[in-house]
Amino acid sequence: MDSLISELGRLTDSMLTRLPEAPYEELTAFVEKRQNLVDNIGKQIVENHQSLTESQKLAIRSILEHDGAILARMNAHRLEAQDGLHKRNMAKAQRSAYEAGYTPDSILMDRKK
Repeated sequence: MDSLISELGRLTDSMLTRLPEAPYEELTAFVEKRQNLVDNIGKQIVENHQSLTESQKLAIRSILEHDGAILARMNAHRLEAQDGLHKRNMAKAQRSAYEAGYTPDSILMDRKK
């Protein structure tokens, strides 16, 4: 189990070094790998009927301290995507306002009074 916790620490540290410029795809892969490691740690605890030692708990707490920075970066990506979708929808609405709402082959007939 110590190897899984240390692997989780290495994975988190490597993400933290690249966090400011990490694209959302990399963050998604990180979250998936991290979840697999957490699931394996939980599985080992259940299978071996053991609890975490104090050093293991301390290591996990130190890893969890970085969650705020990771969540902030993920939220920044979310807001960026949300802003992009909003701009796209606004452009689409403006474009559709100027598009012809009539049949191009139609004929307009005026009556003279």
